[in-house]
Amino acid sequence: MGRPHNFRPDPGRARRAALRGALTAACGAALLLGGCSAGGSGQNAGGDDPPGVTVAGLEDLASKAGCTLQSQTKAEELRQGACQTSKGRYTLVTFTTEEGQGNWLREAKPWGGTYLVGPRWVAVGTEQTLQTLRQDLGGEIQAGDDHGQGGKHEDGNHGGHTPG
Repeated sequence: MGRPHNFRPDPGRARRAALRGALTAACGAALLLGGCSAGGSGQNAGGDDPPGVTVAGLEDLASKAGCTLQSQTKAEELRQGACQTSKGRYTLVTFTTEEGQGNWLREAKPWGGTYLVGPRWVAVGTEQTLQTLRQDLGGEIQAGDDHGQGGKHEDGNHGGHTPG
């Protein structure tokens, strides 16, 4: 059987699916990288921004941070790559629009985590790693939603979300 005669594909459907997939991967990375934070309001947890906030593509950000991207995800609205350096493990995500970045952050923050946010890019990692990374990239540190434990977990896990 074929498609109905009046079938019209939804061009936004594939974009939304790709964005959801990349968001899911980044949220998983946030949880695996120490997604809980002591900050709780989702507001600036990092104080004053250092000068020279970076607007750049994924490879440019990675280079400026001294990272060789280990894996990459490419979608129409965003690109994502994993990094591990002496600064720690983190994920870099770049966006084609500010609106796309805003939508991504609104979807990601309820999962917790800590985010270093710059113009059309986000780094996801532990607060300590992002504080160090911020010296290279600039940006503002923002905390995701607090899951009620204040970042103090006896076993170091994220309330059962982080595999042991």
